[in-house]
Amino acid sequence: MIPRYSVPEMTAVWTDEQKFQRWLEVEVAVVEAWAETGVVPREDARAIARNARVHLPDVLRYIDETHHDVTAFLRSVADSLGPESRWVHYGLTSQDVWDTATSLQLRAALDLLQADLARLCDVVARRALEHRGTICVGRTHGVHAEPTTFGLKLAVWFDEIRRQQARLESARATVCVGQMSGPVGTHATVPPAVEEAACRSLGLAVAPLTTQVLQRDRHAHLVSVIAGIGASLERFATEIRGLQRTELREAEEPFEQGQTGSSSMPHKRNPELCERVCGLARLLRGYAQVALENVALWHERDISHSSAERIVLPDATGLLCYALRLFTGVMEGLQVYPDRMRANLESTRGLVYSQRVLLALIESGLSREEAYGIVQRHSMAVWDAPAPDERQPTLRGLLAADPAVGERLDAARLDGLFDPRAYLVHEDESFRRLGLLTRDAPATAENGSRAREGS
Repeated sequence: MIPRYSVPEMTAVWTDEQKFQRWLEVEVAVVEAWAETGVVPREDARAIARNARVHLPDVLRYIDETHHDVTAFLRSVADSLGPESRWVHYGLTSQDVWDTATSLQLRAALDLLQADLARLCDVVARRALEHRGTICVGRTHGVHAEPTTFGLKLAVWFDEIRRQQARLESARATVCVGQMSGPVGTHATVPPAVEEAACRSLGLAVAPLTTQVLQRDRHAHLVSVIAGIGASLERFATEIRGLQRTELREAEEPFEQGQTGSSSMPHKRNPELCERVCGLARLLRGYAQVALENVALWHERDISHSSAERIVLPDATGLLCYALRLFTGVMEGLQVYPDRMRANLESTRGLVYSQRVLLALIESGLSREEAYGIVQRHSMAVWDAPAPDERQPTLRGLLAADPAVGERLDAARLDGLFDPRAYLVHEDESFRRLGLLTRDAPATAENGSRAREGS
């Protein structure tokens, strides 16, 4: 991971020092499990647990000589012990140690990711409640559709984050497993009881059956979930980027004192944080592809996956950690402009209420085709009007002047159809479905007209 996108706590999980320390934890757990069976003398097991050390510079020097990480590691450990070192790695093969230790590293990485995802979920929930009743226009195909609220938009994000939390928890259960099954996974040199005792000591579940390696569908599932979380972050960030466009400017990411948006144009305030999130999400999808390709290994085992995982697992967890923290900061400092939202909503001069008029005309007795034709004809007249000025037609005005409408809908009824507060009627129920509101919470009130600009 390049320093620009690294998170110190996550980087620490994947250092060589931590990797070899996790290897040592696995080796000690297996020695102690052997001691429970009586194979390893308890005095030797205690000496190993007390004295075994791994010295990184020696390991790296031995790797240059042996061209094998595990034998180099074992040689370094043996340097710290006496004759009892013969019990270290007893019955094991390299992948027993490597894969189980990787599970320990992944568990530590997932502790960080799950905490960061929970924090983002809390922030989005708070901002959703803050903007319950903040009316804005909903867009489909990039075109004004009907009024919604900014709170509902964020509540949908909250629900998506919760689904991603469940997926990450499932992936955690899939990868937090250990194996000590020996060459080709037969347990011929390591009985299942030793494997079970060692995994229990390490706090890992036991993989029911392996082939000298943990099957890589486990890791592919995790990296795919990581990529999926990245895709959600990209979706949220893309929405903010769209809303920050000059002609919309309904919301924008934080812009700090002294920050510059362009080397040439002093006025620029670009959504560069959200753009960074989108770029990182693309990388995460690439890592998912690599993890999926790692699933297919030759026969019981090869190490074609190993070189890729040395990059993919640290970088995927590290980039997601960075992106989560970056986007959480965006959401905490997100600037929201309710007045601008209301102005944009009204810029199409009532077109967003066309469906409510359509339904009212149908209720009055017109066929759907007749009602649709009336509303569409007047809507297109509003669409096609020349550049904005106070003389431009409004949908409300054109409908009121149409006798076919006037005989069915009086002025008071038309006024009600063009009231955006009608779109708040079921907002509270939506929030209750998500557990964001209790039954006794105060009802939604429109925030748009009274919310502070730039909240």
